[in-house]
Amino acid sequence: MTTPSPTLAAPEAGLIETDVSARLDRLPWGRFHTLVVLALGITWVLDGLEVTLAGALAGALRASPVLQFSNTDIGIATSSYLAGAVIGAIGFGWLTDRLGRKKLFFITLAVYLAATAATGFSWNLWSFCLFRFLTGAGIGGEYTAINSTIQELIPARARGWTDLVINGSFWLGAVLGAGTSLVVLDPALFGPDWGWRAAFLLGAALGLVILLLRSWIPESPRWLITHGQAAEAERIVAEIEARFRQEGHALAPGPFPTARLRQRRHTPLSEVFGTLARYRSRAFVGLALMSAQAFFYNAIFFTYGLILIDFYGVPAGGIGWYILPFAAGNFLGPVLLGRFFDTIGRRPMIAATYGISGVLLAVSGFLFQQDLLTATTLTLCWMAVFFFASAAASSAYLTVSEVFPLEIRAFAIALFYAVGTAVGAVGPALFGVLIEEKSREAVLGGYLLASALMIAAGVVAGIWGVAAERRSLEDVARPLAAAD
Repeated sequence: MTTPSPTLAAPEAGLIETDVSARLDRLPWGRFHTLVVLALGITWVLDGLEVTLAGALAGALRASPVLQFSNTDIGIATSSYLAGAVIGAIGFGWLTDRLGRKKLFFITLAVYLAATAATGFSWNLWSFCLFRFLTGAGIGGEYTAINSTIQELIPARARGWTDLVINGSFWLGAVLGAGTSLVVLDPALFGPDWGWRAAFLLGAALGLVILLLRSWIPESPRWLITHGQAAEAERIVAEIEARFRQEGHALAPGPFPTARLRQRRHTPLSEVFGTLARYRSRAFVGLALMSAQAFFYNAIFFTYGLILIDFYGVPAGGIGWYILPFAAGNFLGPVLLGRFFDTIGRRPMIAATYGISGVLLAVSGFLFQQDLLTATTLTLCWMAVFFFASAAASSAYLTVSEVFPLEIRAFAIALFYAVGTAVGAVGPALFGVLIEEKSREAVLGGYLLASALMIAAGVVAGIWGVAAERRSLEDVARPLAAAD
């Protein structure tokens, strides 16, 4: 059997000629890809767990004999988590491009694990906010390291659907968080100041299991190639190919397209920002998509429990029952719509999902303002809104992780995630104040603002978005290390 040609050293010092990227993209979907998705995609499950617990436990945090939070306190604590995600994304994103994907997805998970366990031992508002900040930093760093790795290991033809489903797995975490809240908030099982603590300790236990799952994930061969480790990249790809053959897959023998790359140890920040300036239309699209979806989601979902409690009289311990169907709609959106991002295309699908979710939110907001909805029918409305919004939000992460060169990919993800989340961090605090006023008109104003942002972002994507479907990462954005 003819085997793919190995990575070749070029005659000129510091140059290599490699077919590693083409060999990775030509692989059929196999057990390797499934395990990568499970071991790394669990990040979104963790984030979904954290976010859902924060919303579902809102009533318990207010009723806690020790914490005694107000709605404003809950908004501040939520914004602390988001602020930590911003700082963590930037810092860990920079390190991911310098030190490698694998090192960082272990470090960031360890930070998350320690911080979420510490949250369960909080004794006042400020200790709770500090530990939530550190938890957010771990999750923010996870996003950059994991998104980079997944993009660089998944074949081009399945990259869109895979990325959307992985991001949509956030809502599996939401289901887990909702189910957990129903147990830990049961007064027959836990006292008023112990249930919420047990919920956060559960998150830490889950993180410990994930550390073990990730032990076999290799470093990104694409990252290794551009960082002076061509032999290691070749070894990893050869092992992946051997695994596929052992499983009975017939692999195309080649030869494959090659690329000539100039090896480098790191990319200076001046070159990073210069590259972003050169890709300014893509940067504008990424900023619009990330900011709109972050405000949309954070404003509504983080305060969803408060809406049910304050306007519909739902008991704090019963919030989880309403989050379960809401989460189901969010998960089904990327699963059912994700394939179309690889077939119909990125630009039309991103524009459509952003626009539809914005319009549906405005309609739901007016129905809420007119007091035409019950807690159940409001939940059904949210299911419809977020069926599209979840696919839209996932496509924002897909966009910023595939339209910039490999050498700055993690930092670009971090930068746009951070800017978007910084905008989104205003949402929970703003809605906390609006809900505190007990005014449906005030809450409607917040919904209309979120709706307008989503529709505007959809228009931006429709005009300036990149048709990246079924194209290799190197074709979508030429590596900075390309020698010709």
